[in-house]
Amino acid sequence: MEKILVGLKRVVDYNVRIRVKSDGSGVETDGVKMSINPFDEIALEEALRIRERGEAAEVIVVSIGSTEAQQQLRTGLAMGADRAILVSSAQPLDPLSCARVFRALIDRENPELVILGKQAIDGDNNQTGQMLASLWGRPQGTFASKIEFNGPVATITREIDTGLEVHEIDLPAVITADLRLNEPRYVKLPDIMKAKKKPLDEIALDDLGIELAPALTNVSFEPPAERSKGVMVEDVAGLVAALKDKGLL
Repeated sequence: MEKILVGLKRVVDYNVRIRVKSDGSGVETDGVKMSINPFDEIALEEALRIRERGEAAEVIVVSIGSTEAQQQLRTGLAMGADRAILVSSAQPLDPLSCARVFRALIDRENPELVILGKQAIDGDNNQTGQMLASLWGRPQGTFASKIEFNGPVATITREIDTGLEVHEIDLPAVITADLRLNEPRYVKLPDIMKAKKKPLDEIALDDLGIELAPALTNVSFEPPAERSKGVMVEDVAGLVAALKDKGLL
């Protein structure tokens, strides 16, 4: 195949403790470490391995957001992507709008494969990949824990509650990456320096010629209720009595 398109979303780093803004309008991001969504990083690693095996010629990373997302795209380039595209948007987009943006980029780039993370750790929607496959009219392989190719056919292994499922899908296709697909590589300083010379194109959202009508509106945000303090018991009899008091026995 010639091209693989990979989505990279800018999210609050998974090691950071999330704090809701005082006005409930969203999550606090000022002064907070931001990173590539972990599932997207796995998706990029898989695309790079496919290219390194000689099964693809080019890996293109894409992000949708403000100019700050260039940081995550540069990290993707440092990992080994060939070029990057930033679709500039002042406001965060819902999953369907993101799928429409990727669909427009597919018309421009004509990739044989699109790999996305199965979900983003901020919204946890798990929708964009499936919606993109539907808009594109192409097969999808979700929650992939293993990907193999035999010419124009991809074999996807995915984990389900009862074990493993194996599917064969024709390319072009959309694949979403699960946690166990691989372990992303460590970015070294020389690679970071080389990434500065790789092309990063910026496209205004309006220039894609698509009409976005968000289907979802976030009204407010609030943190989860704090857990009540546990009760200490002295012995088994005390534990049984406490459970009976709560109606659990």
